[in-house]
Amino acid sequence: MFTRDIFIDLGTDNTMVGIRGKGIVMREPSVVAYDVRNDAVRAVGSAAKEMIGRTPGSIVAVKPIKGGVIADFDVTEAMLRNFIKSALKGSLFSRARVMISIPSGVTEVESRAVFDAASHAGAFAVDLIEVPLAAAIGAGIDVADSAGTMVVDIGGGTTEVAVVALGDTVTSSSTKTAGDSFDDAIINFIRKKHNLLIGERTAEHIKIEIGSAMEYEEEGSLEVKGRNLVDGLPKNIEVTAADVREALSDPLYQIIDTIRSTFEKTPPELAADIIDRGIVLTGGGAQLRNIDRLIATETGMRVRVASNPMDCVALGIGKRIETNLTFDTYVFKRGKKYR
Repeated sequence: MFTRDIFIDLGTDNTMVGIRGKGIVMREPSVVAYDVRNDAVRAVGSAAKEMIGRTPGSIVAVKPIKGGVIADFDVTEAMLRNFIKSALKGSLFSRARVMISIPSGVTEVESRAVFDAASHAGAFAVDLIEVPLAAAIGAGIDVADSAGTMVVDIGGGTTEVAVVALGDTVTSSSTKTAGDSFDDAIINFIRKKHNLLIGERTAEHIKIEIGSAMEYEEEGSLEVKGRNLVDGLPKNIEVTAADVREALSDPLYQIIDTIRSTFEKTPPELAADIIDRGIVLTGGGAQLRNIDRLIATETGMRVRVASNPMDCVALGIGKRIETNLTFDTYVFKRGKKYR
């Protein structure tokens, strides 16, 4: 009694929180702003993201998740506590059972860090699910089927490539080349070609507005403002869609190499299934224009982008929590843990 089931897609850039029976209720950037003088949390989520690059020396805005894993345990714990508290707010439920996503192939230490962070943040019980499996469920794939399906989840910090069958992951690979790598590639390209320094938010805006993996109709350009690295003064330049495509070439082909290597590790029978069924793309990076066409051209397989790709992992966790409540339960009493 008085327990609410919560599911969390803990992403490098964004975290989504949902409640069993209600769906996704929160979409917040994975950012925390805190005061370095007393470690007090000043803001979490959207409010904290607005502070990036604009805070005084005493306040630091950080992303505690790097490459899909916890880089700062205490800050992650504070962020999860805020999200869980917000999910429980205004209800009679006082305790939370949480199912949370982790990248495939993480170490025991890394997965334990996620488990402990959620537990210390106030979760009564915690269960973990791998990102590719959750993404497949959220994309509407029948993961219990014996036929294999390849899922490519392009998130902010990692790209997860996995073959799922019979309700589990058969083979998987992970690379830290993902959405953030796209932004970094744009920043580096503009710095080298135009001697202009731009920030992460500007690079993300460029990627969304005119970024693409292959040519598309009615390509445009974008005026970009930044700091001239030669004289240190403000400078405006025009960036074309072709420029952005050139910048994104290296990270895109790194993702394609990961897809190829995963396919090479796949058992022959499942490989035949993938050739028939094709590849499903999920995650925010799957929204890049024509990325499905590029992967299809390079792999020779059919590729489709899942509907609502950004939400696939969170929706998959939500479906899993409704059908399989196998929580690895820890009850906290007087500082001790009881299985």
